[in-house]
Amino acid sequence: MTLTRRTMLTGMLGAGLGLTACAPTDPTVHASGDEEADAVATTPAATPPAFPTVDRTIATGLAVPWSLAFLADGAALVSERATGRVLRVDGSGGVDEVGVVPGVAPQGEGGLLGLALSPDESALYAYLSSEADNRLVRMPFHGGLGTPEVLVEGIALARNHQGGRLRFGPDGMLYVTVGDAADGSRSQDPNDLAGKILRLDADGQAAEGNPFGTRVWSLGHRNPQGLAWDGDRMWAAEFGQDTADELNRIEPGGNYGWPAVEGAGGDPAYVDPIVTWPTSECSPSGLEIDRGVAYLCALRGQGLWVIPLAGDGAGTPQKAFDRELGRLRCVALAPDGSLWVTTSNRDANGTPGTDDDRILRVAI
Repeated sequence: MTLTRRTMLTGMLGAGLGLTACAPTDPTVHASGDEEADAVATTPAATPPAFPTVDRTIATGLAVPWSLAFLADGAALVSERATGRVLRVDGSGGVDEVGVVPGVAPQGEGGLLGLALSPDESALYAYLSSEADNRLVRMPFHGGLGTPEVLVEGIALARNHQGGRLRFGPDGMLYVTVGDAADGSRSQDPNDLAGKILRLDADGQAAEGNPFGTRVWSLGHRNPQGLAWDGDRMWAAEFGQDTADELNRIEPGGNYGWPAVEGAGGDPAYVDPIVTWPTSECSPSGLEIDRGVAYLCALRGQGLWVIPLAGDGAGTPQKAFDRELGRLRCVALAPDGSLWVTTSNRDANGTPGTDDDRILRVAI
């Protein structure tokens, strides 16, 4: 990374990000309700990352890579939505098949979706679509995949809105995003796992301290697909319908309004998003945070949104790689401090090139 690139992002995260968006394609930053956080939302991190640049292509020819889970040795496990395969990809571009997850039934947006490694790397968790439902499974992992154990089943299945992101939080609990299965009424039903973010223990049960005493951590979601933490603050990215895609700060027990509200409605019964985008400019999926800056993959928007965070608020997003790489699905922070970003140009909504889909190493 060069001094020029770092200086550019410092300027963007500082004075330049206080400007109010005005073009119809621009994102909108909403007040967080925390006056102190809002006042410093445009203050850059002490050592801000450089603006993202593609360093090199790590892997090519993948079949709709959906999730990345890094190993301690710097390689990543990668899920292929369309094939059910789990691949091991190292930084030099080596690609090896670890195994195929049984029972995966790709249809619509479903298939093999999120992956998460247990903290000791002895087990791999996967969120998948079967013939009958969406489900969470756990497999022993010792360089290969063991027999899956179903931890959560019966999650509503449709062609669209599966959710599917898995991440272990800083509290050691497993968080799962679940879409509404194209039925918004499920999002407000506290007894239905669809349209929720779940917080689970290692065995898939409700984690201690959950707000409702169930697996549900937050509700009122349409199709959340990104999860990341800035310290102890949890953030999630969510697909809107026609009006507004969202970046939300997640509160335990928070109701995010779907289907009554899309975007910021100002209703005190619901938690408003911190940032919204026109759906043509985002369709958010993967989310990562490093040194106070959020990175958000845009599918329809075909880029990587760079969003400075401060407290509970955010500065004005800037877009990297605008329409240059196609649809972007997943972003993850590698052990070496770079970002790995996956394309999703072979998912029936993109225009694939001869080397798609790809994993790219992005310097920050």
